[in-house]
Formats: sequence, C-alpha cells, structure tokens
Amino acid sequence: MTAITTSRVESIKPRWQAIVMVALIFWLSVSLILDLVIMPSLYVSGMTTSPEFATAGNLMFWGFNRVELICAGVVATGLMVLSNLVGDFGKRSRTAILLSLVLLAIALIDTYALTPQMSALGLQLNLFDSAAEVPAGMNLLHQGYFALEALKLAVAGTLLGWCYQNQV
Repeated sequence: MTAITTSRVESIKPRWQAIVMVALIFWLSVSLILDLVIMPSLYVSGMTTSPEFATAGNLMFWGFNRVELICAGVVATGLMVLSNLVGDFGKRSRTAILLSLVLLAIALIDTYALTPQMSALGLQLNLFDSAAEVPAGMNLLHQGYFALEALKLAVAGTLLGWCYQNQV
C-alpha cells in the first residue's frame, strides 16, 4: 500500500508543478503584452487623451485583473499543494508560498484599489469640456501601478525560475 501511495504522490507532483509554471508563464506574458505593447500603442495613438479612455481602460483592466486573480490563486494553491505533497519538497517552499501570497496581494490591490481609483479619476463627467486633462493624482497612481507591476514581474520570474529548476 505504501508503494502505491508514494508513486501516486510522485505522479501528482509534476502535474502541479506544470500547472504552476503554465499559470506563471501565461500571467507574465499577458502582463508584458499589456504593459509593453497595448498601453504604449494606445498612448502613441493618442487614445489615452480622449475622454472615452477611462471607460475603455476600465473595461480592459477589469477583465485583465480578474484573470490575474485566477492566476495568483492557482499559483498560490499549486505551491501549497507542492509543499504539502512531500514533507520537505524543497529548501525554498516556504519562501515560494510567501512570494505567491505577495503576488495574490498585488493582484488584489490592482483589482480593488488601483484600477477603480484610476478609472474614477479619469472619468470625464463634464460633457461640455472638450479639453481632457490628466488629473494630478493620476501620475501618483500610475507610479504605484508600475512599481507593483515591476515587483510582480520580479517575484513571478523568481518563482518561475525556481519551478523550472525544480527547487520550490
């Protein structure tokens, strides 16, 4: 009976590790496409200065933030499962779980704090004012967003590297 249990645990481990890696790769690639392709092209095209941008940006980030929450949940769950499958799965398992919870916290902050606040600040409420002006607080929110984004990319890249090296 013990040999069957051990082989079952050994067969589950690569599955969970693959799930975590796929979630991290998907999340990182979508984040990079959004940050390095979509947003700069919208900025260059002048879309960010139009009054409708707040609504369009809110819709785009609403969907993206939900995908981020799912990926963060899958990564955190997967790393917890991996650390509990075998008693001492790796030297870094506790650190990996903490880092995955940092990723979850970043996704929660983006979803429920930064995105709604940026959308509210950017919303054009005066229909007769054609000059779209960036509110003063928006730059501070953008700086916070990009700081969290850089932290997210660094943490997710670290976790992906650890999973690839099979040392989580």
